[in-house]
Amino acid sequence: MPSYQFNVVGYIQSPYKQKFAIPRQPGLIAEATGYLVLEEDYSDEAILRGIDSFSHLWLLFVFHETADKGWSPMVRPPRLGGNARKGVFATRATFRPNPVGLSVVKLEGVERKNGKLMLKISGIDLLDGTPIIDIKPYLPYSDALPNAAGGFADAAPQTAMTVSFAEQASVFCAQQSQYPDLQVFIEKVLKQDPRPSYKKQREGEQSYGMTLYNYNIKWTVNGEHNHVTEIHQLPE
Repeated sequence: MPSYQFNVVGYIQSPYKQKFAIPRQPGLIAEATGYLVLEEDYSDEAILRGIDSFSHLWLLFVFHETADKGWSPMVRPPRLGGNARKGVFATRATFRPNPVGLSVVKLEGVERKNGKLMLKISGIDLLDGTPIIDIKPYLPYSDALPNAAGGFADAAPQTAMTVSFAEQASVFCAQQSQYPDLQVFIEKVLKQDPRPSYKKQREGEQSYGMTLYNYNIKWTVNGEHNHVTEIHQLPE
């Protein structure tokens, strides 16, 4: 079979430092902001001329953390509780013959910092460091198909999860100034219930931790309620 080699055009700077807590699809958490930093060979402003007239972009990326784990013809989509098996081409699972993903993001602007050309984007579902191999404008007249069938994922996922914050966690969010929507962001991430499917069946209180931006966030889950117990900044 023929094979092809692609150049990485840039990398993602994302609040998601680990796969845990990343939403299943883009656009579910608007407060998830980050940057697509273009590689030096593609840092000429001419390459982005006209891009600011589009509100959203398609990003073609590589599942870099699972690319070496091979692929499977059948997978268990988390949307189905991890119990039903579907063909990999009927899902967006990471374990694919070619470890390539597609994500639509909102374009917030074009910036240059420290000599690097970058796109500020939001609504992302991408792991920090994700390699990007292409960027294309989102075209509403052809890409948005209101009558399309969505199979087993026909609507945005919904949970009954609620979220509360301990005093230390609320004060931390209010006092930090780098991310004004930090508390809303954390709340929306937890309302997605990022736990593995098998852990959602367990009874009693469970404790978890995750990293968002450069913050370590700890919380407990009891039934359908999340309680953020503490937030701390990680050392540089």
